[in-house]
Amino acid sequence: MPRRSATRISVDLPALSAEDRRRYSRHLALPQVGELGQRRLKAGRVLLVGTGGLGAPAALYLAAAGVGTIGLVDSDQVDESNLQRQVLYSSSDVGRPKLDAAGDRLASLNPLVRIVRHDAELDPSNALSILRGYDVVVDGTDNFPARYLINDACVDLGIPDVFGSVYRFEGQVSVFHPPNGPCYRCLFPEPPPAEAVPSCAEGGVLGALPGIIGMAQAIEALKILLGEGRPLEGRLLLFDALEMQFRELTVRRDPRCRRCSPRHRHDPLVAEGGGEGGEASDPDLEIGSEELRRALSGATPPLLVDVREPEEYAAGHLPRARLIPLGELRGRAGELSGPRPVVVYCRMGHRSGRAARLLRDLGLTEVRTLSGGLAAWEDSDHRARRSTR
Repeated sequence: MPRRSATRISVDLPALSAEDRRRYSRHLALPQVGELGQRRLKAGRVLLVGTGGLGAPAALYLAAAGVGTIGLVDSDQVDESNLQRQVLYSSSDVGRPKLDAAGDRLASLNPLVRIVRHDAELDPSNALSILRGYDVVVDGTDNFPARYLINDACVDLGIPDVFGSVYRFEGQVSVFHPPNGPCYRCLFPEPPPAEAVPSCAEGGVLGALPGIIGMAQAIEALKILLGEGRPLEGRLLLFDALEMQFRELTVRRDPRCRRCSPRHRHDPLVAEGGGEGGEASDPDLEIGSEELRRALSGATPPLLVDVREPEEYAAGHLPRARLIPLGELRGRAGELSGPRPVVVYCRMGHRSGRAARLLRDLGLTEVRTLSGGLAAWEDSDHRARRSTR
């Protein structure tokens, strides 16, 4: 296949050292890579937004391949539940900032690579400044607001956006890079309703699945840096792990797209709502972990209601919590009437937020939702134990 145009001419590329030649000898043997291609990788700058299930395998393979500068955007800490799929981390990393654990792991894998850490949550005020200067962005996020924001910033800056997503046993990969192809908004003009798309924490994901999708994202990023092959521009790759089947859909640009059409290309960045993580929270409905602990030790402790599914409840729940799955809540709301206040919770706080509003609509006034869900409770508990050591 003919070589695609490269972003740099060879005289501007860094030379390979003897250590480079030893480490990347299998790349140098490939006609499509060779010395010139490896120099392109060494000069390359890739930003990974999110170092979770998708970002973890992508980061490992980009570092191993010799991408010269790898930027990481994350503000979370390593949780024990991450270890099932986020292969950058080990049990000893639990409780550490992901940026620290990921940076150390990548540096140990390949000390020739420069790691840039962005300890931030991407938002409209910082997205352009963080993304600017990178050649490729790999989207490893798991919520719609972040995906729309990354897409819009990439369109404004002219940077390829390597998209990936996973849910249960299915995954998707594409490259959004107008005008070579559509942008994310061409494919998904509007975010779905929050209740229509459970998060991976709520719906689950096969641990090995993000490995496949994240590695596909890494391959796409490497192809773009090399100027080789045919990136997934205008194509959406679908993977079904249960059937072990790949399918491909053609995606075309929308001439009226809210972002990549000439009329909207440089509209101000905004925080897009919808989807997991996109529903606005109501502070009047929320109770924090520490406040809940105090309430539970008081004279009239609240009634705890777990609105997850039975298998999630069986894997771990708050002491003395009653299980009423969200789908059954309307029909069983009468079980919660009484003098005690009610606190509903789920894994991350999204389902319980909907549950609290539903119960309020049904006439139960003393109802609150655990802010951040069981994940925030466990994180608070973990910090408390560390502080007493």
